[in-house]
Amino acid sequence: MQALIKISDKQYLVRQGDTLFVPRQKAAIGDTFAIQTLAQIDGENTTLNAEGSIQAKVLGHVKDTKVIVFKKKRRKRYQVRNGHRQQMTQIEVVALS
Repeated sequence: MQALIKISDKQYLVRQGDTLFVPRQKAAIGDTFAIQTLAQIDGENTTLNAEGSIQAKVLGHVKDTKVIVFKKKRRKRYQVRNGHRQQMTQIEVVALS
């Protein structure tokens, strides 16, 4: 069984036992929290607007890979190079319901 979930304007297709990185959540390490499902897929059957939820456990808070931001204006001697690392939360899907 699979479920389509929405966390912070991003959608993920998950199964029980999956580990994924999502945008930073306000939960402590080791806590479990519920996430609403948008759809449930069970073999050939797909249920949209399913009223189920999944239980996810927080494994840790980490930073994503670095993204380089480079700005340049031609013929003006202007260059700026900055880096940015997005805060992420690693979660594990414990139960689908």
